[in-house]
Amino acid sequence: MKKTLFLIIILISINTFASNKSTIVMDTESGRILYQNNANEKKLIASTTKIMTFVVAYEYGKDFLDVLVKSGDEVLKMYGTSIYLSYKEEMLLRDLLYGLMLRSGNDAAEVIAYFIGGNEEGFVTLMNKKAKSLGMNNTIFKNPHGLDEYTKNYSTAYDLAILSSYASKIPFYREVTSTKYYKTSTSLKAYSWTNRNKMVFMYPNYTTGKTGYTPSAGKTFVSTAKKDDLELTIVTLNEPDIYEVHRMLYEEYFNKFKRKLIVSKNEFMLRYDDLYIKNDLYYPLKENEEDKIDIKLNLNNMNDIKGELIVYLDNKEIIKEPVYERKKELNHNNENNSFLSKIKHFFNKLF
Repeated sequence: MKKTLFLIIILISINTFASNKSTIVMDTESGRILYQNNANEKKLIASTTKIMTFVVAYEYGKDFLDVLVKSGDEVLKMYGTSIYLSYKEEMLLRDLLYGLMLRSGNDAAEVIAYFIGGNEEGFVTLMNKKAKSLGMNNTIFKNPHGLDEYTKNYSTAYDLAILSSYASKIPFYREVTSTKYYKTSTSLKAYSWTNRNKMVFMYPNYTTGKTGYTPSAGKTFVSTAKKDDLELTIVTLNEPDIYEVHRMLYEEYFNKFKRKLIVSKNEFMLRYDDLYIKNDLYYPLKENEEDKIDIKLNLNNMNDIKGELIVYLDNKEIIKEPVYERKKELNHNNENNSFLSKIKHFFNKLF
């Protein structure tokens, strides 16, 4: 009886602890969710906040990466992880962004916020505006660093996966977050940084990421990794064993899913003489899902867009691609035109 009661208590404890975690595995390109657990539960996000700080700073300041930024009173109140900027020290915005992501510099976050937004409040307004535009509907930022003793940043694993997928398409973000070592200097001192994110050293398929921790949030981690042509985003919130969990999830879902070509834009043009789509259509699929794909062409002749190519998986819409009309080119060489028409007619019959 005592043993049974003990096991019940242990199982309840394990389930309670698991329910406090949030996890999501998402395809970076299509946004398909491959796995989720509590993915829409709002949680404190600690320094994964700095992904948005980076995105806003880069998009508003990409023309000023090599401008010197002077630190002010804002660095005097900062604590926690730091790059140890001195009062009135000048550092390139580029280097501040490296310090922000590699060393999780809270002081770097504040200096960046004041430079881009005029003050912390102005910068946070830009962060929330960007979150809204990306569809991060359960996210609220109150500061640019993620410390949560005085103001708190809340988000969800799903929202952070959206942010990560967006950020990973910025070449400079990929460059910075995949850097292992970085050196720079100012007029006051020299800096030599090692990336605090151990995933960059331990997992060869890693591409981008940011860790975070506060006692209230627990360990948070947002990362991406790529194998063959498939890139995945993984987010874990309040997960103690961040590196091993991310590694195991990547291996599991890289084995389960492959990036498949659903529709080739070139083959589409061969089949439809006067229509075209701008992109090849890819989607991550399990081995047994290819037979569940259905493709429909809906034409509506609205302005320049002639219709939509809609892809369904198991009767659920997964891709909607605009279809355009090809402009007829004037060609006085009737013989060449006739020859091309015969080729197209052949392929039309073939398909």
